[in-house]
Amino acid sequence: MKKPQAAVRSHLRKQASRQEGREKRVLSSSQVKPSTAAGLAKRQEAAWQASVSSYHLFRDTAEVMAFRENLLNWYDREKRDLPWRRLAEGEVDLDRRAYAVWVSEVMLQQTQVATVIGYYTRWMQKWPTLQDLAGASLEEVNQLWAGLGYYSRGRRLQQGARKVVEELGGHVPHTAETLQRLLPGVGRYTAGAIASIAFGQATGVVDGNVIRVLCRVRAIGADSSSTLVSQHLWGLAQQLVDPARPGDFNQAAMELGALVCTPQHPHCSQCPVRSLCRAYQKVERGKLLASQSLPGSPDVEECASSTELCQLCAHPTEPWDQTLGVTNFPRKASRKPPREECSAICVLEQPRALGGPQILLVQRPSSGLLAGLWEFPSVTGEASGRCQREALLQELQSWAGPLPASHLQHLGQVVHTFSHIKLTYQVYGLALEGQTPVTIVPPGARWLTREEFHTAAISTAMKKVFRVYEGQQPGICKGSKRSQVSTPSSRKKPSPGQQLLDSFFRPLIPTDSSNLNSMAQ
Repeated sequence: MKKPQAAVRSHLRKQASRQEGREKRVLSSSQVKPSTAAGLAKRQEAAWQASVSSYHLFRDTAEVMAFRENLLNWYDREKRDLPWRRLAEGEVDLDRRAYAVWVSEVMLQQTQVATVIGYYTRWMQKWPTLQDLAGASLEEVNQLWAGLGYYSRGRRLQQGARKVVEELGGHVPHTAETLQRLLPGVGRYTAGAIASIAFGQATGVVDGNVIRVLCRVRAIGADSSSTLVSQHLWGLAQQLVDPARPGDFNQAAMELGALVCTPQHPHCSQCPVRSLCRAYQKVERGKLLASQSLPGSPDVEECASSTELCQLCAHPTEPWDQTLGVTNFPRKASRKPPREECSAICVLEQPRALGGPQILLVQRPSSGLLAGLWEFPSVTGEASGRCQREALLQELQSWAGPLPASHLQHLGQVVHTFSHIKLTYQVYGLALEGQTPVTIVPPGARWLTREEFHTAAISTAMKKVFRVYEGQQPGICKGSKRSQVSTPSSRKKPSPGQQLLDSFFRPLIPTDSSNLNSMAQ
């Protein structure tokens, strides 16, 4: 029978109390004593608030209390039923509870909730405890994570689980400070989320959703990614967090940003804290002035500091745009475009292999982009040219031995954007027809059937490459705005100069268009 939440919280407090001695011993090894660090943080926060206009702060205790009450009441009514919340709310074992929260928070980084639900469910079914995850292989972790993106997250999650099991006696640290300091891949936000949700520590959190909510509520128009603004947002989050329900409060703030205070089309009429929102008040005043045909005038409720001096206001060169409403906030500096790279990649297939057609995959290095995942053999280099084709053929032969060069066909390209790299794959195909199947390959390579390929630890980009090989021409791939595939028949007619470059991709023996199309199928 599921225990009432009040009983669960009481049990967790008792466990947390028993854990207090262990936490203090861990903290004592820090270079700065907790009391000293806490005092320094408070002095820094006080000095910072003294230099900031009250317009960007919560100086009234009644406002803070109203914010907490309104937000939590809304959350209790409207919160989504999510698998990680069900696990955390019903779990009385602190370490299992922390693990359930930890996995969800790592998966939710840069990934939508709808995508995470299926992955989270499969993960917890396969590895329900830290000990189970610690005993898994990296290959298994990558295989389950495949398609979720940002693959280093899964690897660091397992590294953290192994550290807890092997070095911390199987117990997850209880405070945000020790979580961040002791566990690989756990940053300030993740540490705060685990500490507040799993262990009830009254510590605030700041993620993308919370940034948006706080910037609008306190009209913070400066670049939200700057150090000064980030420091202020963390201070506001810590001031607002409800000490009685810190985990629920933090989840409520994130939920508000996800469901109501959205980036482009916020639902202000449904917002439980709109009466405390500076941005909403500014919009309403603007509407009132417009309806009364009154000229704009200095507003005593605006930031009292000169906007040229206030480091939390928008820069004077970025004035308020009434048509944007509350979406004037937050403002971010323009992102640096990803660097562009090119690669030639080949799907090498043995159609007549014993047991059915097989394709060759090789494993990426254990560090760097897509570490440990499997991919088709490839070489980096220029976008086109005979040299690239020859380099690719040499790479293929280093894995599979002598190959018929004339069978190497250029089929199209895939453009895939990772977090900081825009990678263009020139896709080739080579089918070993009429040859004795290759059965032995060097370490780091293996032959897989098509069914095995689709369940292997491969990236989304490799699935796009394989679609080109199979002859599909979907244009922009559904479900990903950041990946494109194109084939010769789907691209616009190239310029004469490009035609000359593309001629280097053509096979060395005459091939008519019908044969090329059949090869692509």
